[in-house]
Amino acid sequence: MPALVTFGRVLFAVLFMYTGATKLFAIQATADYIASKVTIPAMFAPYTSQLETMTGMPIAQLLAVGTGGFEILAGLMIAVNFAARFFAILLIFFVIGATFYFHDFWNQPAPENARTLIDALKNLSLIGGLFMIAGYGKGPRPNEAAYGDI
Repeated sequence: MPALVTFGRVLFAVLFMYTGATKLFAIQATADYIASKVTIPAMFAPYTSQLETMTGMPIAQLLAVGTGGFEILAGLMIAVNFAARFFAILLIFFVIGATFYFHDFWNQPAPENARTLIDALKNLSLIGGLFMIAGYGKGPRPNEAAYGDI
């Protein structure tokens, strides 16, 4: 059973590593998409302007770089089973936020929202898998069965 769990964990993590890499390879397109969907609250404006001044990049581009890097790092950590629980919990919050901002099927009319609804349901499944990784941790211990009596 532990070999199957390890194999499943690696296959699961490939999605996050791939999507993170695609964000980093298309920074401007990702930044434009983020800018079209995410509005930074006014109370954070002084801080975002400081970040933009320090880095010389707009906040949408910083978010694109940060999310791409985070997805690669979190996927890699889950794949190699290092701090997997921690990164699974971080990814739960990340996927919830991404679903809210980027798969907002409730804001779209009925025929056009079908694809977005499917994407939101896929993210819900990912959250379920991340909860299993967070709950399962590094895997079964020698003195505890992986799935009860099976």
